[in-house]
Amino acid sequence: MESLDRIDLQLLRMLQENARLTTKELASQVNLSPTPVFERLKRLEREGYIKKYMAVLDANKLNRGLVIFCSVKLTRLNREIAGEFTRIIREIPEVTECYNISGSYDYLLKIHAPDMKYYQEFILNVLGTIESLGSLTSTFVMDEVKHDYGIPL
Repeated sequence: MESLDRIDLQLLRMLQENARLTTKELASQVNLSPTPVFERLKRLEREGYIKKYMAVLDANKLNRGLVIFCSVKLTRLNREIAGEFTRIIREIPEVTECYNISGSYDYLLKIHAPDMKYYQEFILNVLGTIESLGSLTSTFVMDEVKHDYGIPL
């Protein structure tokens, strides 16, 4: 964060809110001309502050509105087993987020599904085929109270 000044932080905040803003629109908001803003954006991308630009889709409209948090415990845990598990999880499109966590479970998965029947089949035919999977607990989201995509700056 040491290399970020007030204008960099302001640009990052604005892009988190709307990544479709043009360089010209950003420049007018931070009172600079487009060229230095363009150079700042390229530096922020190059240094990894900006990982990518994306559209946020409506899961309900795409029939993927059932959100499940699945806590996973592996049968054993070592570097090789963890590496294989994460390799498999990265290839499963229904798993939109995966975290290695501490506590009673080893991983927390966020899964999008169209309905409960689909999720049941997913557990049996996809997650259930992972050899290192020991147990899992599913928590179903009833209502989304807050979902911010940005990082507080």
